[in-house]
Amino acid sequence: MDWQAWFTLGVLVVIMIGIGVYAARGTHSVTDFIVAGRKLPLWLCSASVFATWFGSGTMMGAATAAYEGDKLLMMGEPFGSALALLLLGLFFARMLRRTRRLTWPEIFAARYGKLAGTFATLADLTSGIIWLGGVLFTFGVLMESLTGLPMTVGIFGGLLVVVVYTMIGGMWAVALTDFVQMVIFVTGMFILLYFVLDDAGGWGAVTANLPSGSFNLFRIEPTRGNWMDIIHVWMTLGVASVAASTVIQRALSARTEKVAQNGFYIAALGYIVIGAVPLMLGFAATVTLPGLDNPNAVLTELAFAHMHPFFVAIFVGAILSAIMSTSDSILLAMASIVTTNLLPLVKRNPSDRLRLRVARFAIPVIGLISTYVALNAERVVEVLIDSAAVLLAAIIVPFILCFWWEKANRSGALAGIILGLAGWLIALVLESEFPADLVGFAVSLVSMVVVTLLGITYLFQADTENQIAANDRDRAQVLAVAEAGGRMVKEWFDRPITGDIATPSHTFMNTWDLRKYPGNKKHGSYFHDFHNAPPALIFT
Repeated sequence: MDWQAWFTLGVLVVIMIGIGVYAARGTHSVTDFIVAGRKLPLWLCSASVFATWFGSGTMMGAATAAYEGDKLLMMGEPFGSALALLLLGLFFARMLRRTRRLTWPEIFAARYGKLAGTFATLADLTSGIIWLGGVLFTFGVLMESLTGLPMTVGIFGGLLVVVVYTMIGGMWAVALTDFVQMVIFVTGMFILLYFVLDDAGGWGAVTANLPSGSFNLFRIEPTRGNWMDIIHVWMTLGVASVAASTVIQRALSARTEKVAQNGFYIAALGYIVIGAVPLMLGFAATVTLPGLDNPNAVLTELAFAHMHPFFVAIFVGAILSAIMSTSDSILLAMASIVTTNLLPLVKRNPSDRLRLRVARFAIPVIGLISTYVALNAERVVEVLIDSAAVLLAAIIVPFILCFWWEKANRSGALAGIILGLAGWLIALVLESEFPADLVGFAVSLVSMVVVTLLGITYLFQADTENQIAANDRDRAQVLAVAEAGGRMVKEWFDRPITGDIATPSHTFMNTWDLRKYPGNKKHGSYFHDFHNAPPALIFT
């Protein structure tokens, strides 16, 4: 790596840390640190969602999959991941923002109880740590191919930079750096694509040298195993990833519900369009650079082979930006879960100052744990699929039904989580011919639906936040009736005696109209309130 690339790397590091310091000026509370005070505008929300989701997994993983002709992994990146963003925008973004929570396991705990919330917290932490390990792996591969330094040096060096600016500025720093990083890596990819296609004689010359059917991702031998693999990829990256904290945190940080929803629509569209570029680069590399020893480094090899050192330096900055845009988001999301969902289990009613301190110092700890995964990874996209396994097996069913099934309850959710995990682990031990996490998903779905419909009650009785809220509403109705009754009695005695029978006033009858109270059966069910009540009435 020549001086231009080192200079680019240095400038990028300075910019990222500078943004972190700038963003820290607006970070005064744990809400500011975790969800940017719920003030992200549309342009920043959509850019942050796109940069977080795209990152190195698509940029390097999709190019590697195209180079190796792995159609299953090409389905996952970018198409499966784009589906997850679209589903989040269509069915969840508005409701997530409406809850005014800091993390989605909080929503789990509110709807299903603390035990289910704890299971969700641990599952999401596990998924995030594995995912971050895969991202750090790409950092190591990049630095090793560029400098010849051991992969370990690249992993820890990249982690250090991301940890510093994320600890300093929180969500504002992450969102602002995401925007800058998105501009850099999108520009870098298009510059590389231009030079590669120019040297290859155009896209037509590339396609002429590719095997027939290279672009038909479904042109796979129609065996049961292959179809199960296809279903597995779409379910893992397209459905289970809906419960990923990294992007859900953007919905929770959006200025309004509309901003949250539209941000995901814009990100999904951009993901499909720009996600095609790494695939094109991977296909082009099969023609211009056949027989690479390390397919994971296909993008850097293309840059060295086709670009001037000045543009190589720009592209190095692009890849580093893609890696950092995902790494910082995962670190912040996992730290948010630690301080929001795990800290209260250790210390009751922690202060805002303590929660902010724990969130900051959880970031380097989570990063160090993820390095173990990074040092044992082989391919990026496979790590991404592995990271979503626990979400698919145990979490995604109760997560979806939490929002979209009125009858979903604590007993069914716990059955879905516990039996889904059991099914997944048993399938792993028995080396099932079907994907183990897909087996867990099927068990989770059947278990939750059956237990919920049977009305089996959880043995350990404890009020969830929903039950508490229902009790509060009941008390409010009783107090309203009592207050109105008191006014009626006072009015009765204050009326002059005319010989007529006194009757309650029209004002009192209006006061006693219980239909205006949320939760009343005449007004609508809990499900109705959940979708239509103002934010303060949801899970409070």
